[in-house]
Amino acid sequence: MINCLLAGVGGQGTVLASKLIASCAIDKGLKVLTAETIGMAQRGGSVVSHVRIGDGIYSPLIPYNGADLLIGFEPAEAVRTLIYLKKEGTVIVSSRPISSTTANLSKNIYDSSKMIDFLKDKVSNLVVVDADSIIKACGTTKVLNLALLGTVVATGKLGFEREDFKKIIDEKIPKKYRELNHKAFDLGFQFKMKEV
Repeated sequence: MINCLLAGVGGQGTVLASKLIASCAIDKGLKVLTAETIGMAQRGGSVVSHVRIGDGIYSPLIPYNGADLLIGFEPAEAVRTLIYLKKEGTVIVSSRPISSTTANLSKNIYDSSKMIDFLKDKVSNLVVVDADSIIKACGTTKVLNLALLGTVVATGKLGFEREDFKKIIDEKIPKKYRELNHKAFDLGFQFKMKEV
């Protein structure tokens, strides 16, 4: 069984990423349960997606201390959901902060480096993805979700091969966006390969 939690804010493609992971697992003949907690996602609020893969799953929600993998689309959201991570679990996190609507209105912009430092202190298996370099190479923030998935696949934590996931991109992403999404996925995959 693999428990994967995705945490971000509205508009980052967290739900799409969870659906792509689930589709890849289904394509490989695995049992999958998913759930989303989206709250005020359309207004920049928190989005948490649960993806559980394998046998012996009776609830779509991952319990505290039950996630093998936490994909943090945003540093503060990764910290906020860290309670779900197993002691030996892995965190893949974007280095790029996204301030909440409340923080923007109050002009309280947080320092994401403090969140990354906290994760470094608490998580033994941590990969911090240089989101800004990937966004610059792609020309948009809208494909950061695929870049993070590329890094996740490169770690081997989901048990998917690169080509398994690229097939799902071709099946689930509209044709006019596929090339850019493949590019982002490959950049994320290569980022992890360079880091090792």
